[in-house]
Amino acid sequence: MERAKILVVDDESRLRKLVRDFLVKNNYEVIEAENGEEAVDLFFAQKEIALIILDVMMPKMDGWQVCKEIRQYSTVPIIMLTAKSDERDELLGFELGVDEYISKPFSPKILVARVEAILRRAGATVADATEIGGIVLDKSAHQVSVDGQFIDLSVKEFELLAYFIENKGIALSRERILNNVWNYDYFGDARTIDTHVKKLRSKMGDKGDYIKTIWGMGYKFEV
Repeated sequence: MERAKILVVDDESRLRKLVRDFLVKNNYEVIEAENGEEAVDLFFAQKEIALIILDVMMPKMDGWQVCKEIRQYSTVPIIMLTAKSDERDELLGFELGVDEYISKPFSPKILVARVEAILRRAGATVADATEIGGIVLDKSAHQVSVDGQFIDLSVKEFELLAYFIENKGIALSRERILNNVWNYDYFGDARTIDTHVKKLRSKMGDKGDYIKTIWGMGYKFEV
């Protein structure tokens, strides 16, 4: 299987080397950038980057700016690194579409575990596209098309649709969806699923009707 490519962005060369060594040891391909401008250039030049590990405080262009720039064109998973543990920073990160938020100093083993969990949920290591009822979901490219037209989904909307398709015809409780899409470390309100389903249905047009509501329980994807 082709190794997932990860972009590591940090102006501290020692930290980049530490992260790179642990990722390479776990069979990932790693490319590095020492500032935000280089990160953006590399991202659009390299293609097929499965995940970005991005530092907040950097010269030329900080992590927030990099995230905003990339999010205009891609839903690639992003792990944000920061020296701060400010709740406002975390909320800003999630609003910008950051998938994980890790404060320095951190354990490289924990970082690798986070990378593996995100790629597993995003399906970035699966190369095949799935077609069902006019919907084509390509996990390797992180793209979805409906009746031949690409639709713009957030990372969580993409993962939610992928989970529905993988479990088509199966009644899924909200708790089960939370555990598998948001992972076991999510401690939020299960109603967040309803919000994401509403947005997903809207973006899918008529095909949104494939997501059936099971009152008092959850949802079922049925074509």
